[in-house]
Amino acid sequence: MRKCLLAVSALSVAASLAGPAQAQAQLDHAPPPDPAGTLTFSLDNDMFGGSDRYYTNGFQFAWRSPSADLPGPLAWLNDRLDWMMGPGALRWGLAFGQNLYTPQDTETTHPDPNDRPYAAYLYGAFSLTRITERTSNLFELQLGVVGPSALGEFVQNNYHELIGVDQANGWHSQLKDEPAVAAIYERKWRLPLGEVGPVQMEAIPALTVGLGNVQTYAGLGGLVRLGQGLDADFGPPRIRPALAGSAWIQPRREFGWYVFGGTLGRVVAHDIFLDGNTWRDSRSVDRRPLVGELQAGLAVLWHGMRLAYTQVWRSEEFYGQRGTQSFGSLSISFRF
Repeated sequence: MRKCLLAVSALSVAASLAGPAQAQAQLDHAPPPDPAGTLTFSLDNDMFGGSDRYYTNGFQFAWRSPSADLPGPLAWLNDRLDWMMGPGALRWGLAFGQNLYTPQDTETTHPDPNDRPYAAYLYGAFSLTRITERTSNLFELQLGVVGPSALGEFVQNNYHELIGVDQANGWHSQLKDEPAVAAIYERKWRLPLGEVGPVQMEAIPALTVGLGNVQTYAGLGGLVRLGQGLDADFGPPRIRPALAGSAWIQPRREFGWYVFGGTLGRVVAHDIFLDGNTWRDSRSVDRRPLVGELQAGLAVLWHGMRLAYTQVWRSEEFYGQRGTQSFGSLSISFRF
């Protein structure tokens, strides 16, 4: 399945880049000024896929600014990144989130050493984005902690108690505390594929690079979507390292919608949640260097709000994993 996913990813991007020439003529045109910011809440959970294992939960609150002048320190950083970011209207952003990982068997107090380790990641992030009508360039820096201080056991077991589900009993074996740093660069292109009556169709190929002691990888993928009001965003937001859209929205009509499908292939050089702690002994498993995923879903935009749901199928991430994983991602965004 992994080879199939990566092949589909490459073909999707190649087809997208061969799109209409008129898209290229619009690359340097910024969208209209936007006086409103966007607040987005995203939730990933494997209960949407009918399981309770591996990447079991993630949440993120994200704020994206209006397209306005940057605060002083970010303006300095933005100038330093000019060579990488290209032209476009500027937005800055803040985020706060947590990711939780567990083995397949969460009932035993002695987890299988060949299964995924328990791990939690708690982080804050700031980002810079430059946007044109046809491109988006994002730089994001995440700072946080992996280990007990990330409160994985507290969050998962208290939530399980609240909903009447058995607690996970192996958190005592989780990865140890470690400061976490992750730098991410992402470039996306919006390429029109045509219209059928009022329905538009477009492709959004994406290239992502992540560096740091959390995860180091390169990703290539893309979305194909059809609907109305596609110029409102670059696809639904997702929690990284997934194929992320845009945490901001700038709708130009009161109602819009789209359905979408996408694929992503990642070459993974390091993943602390599989490789274990960087400087301390901890549990670990043999990481697979190639990971692929498919996704499909629906987004609806109405009066400055966006509600999106994505179903994800991710290939095996480590040797010994028992099959692929399916989980769902739900997000809601508000402009104000």
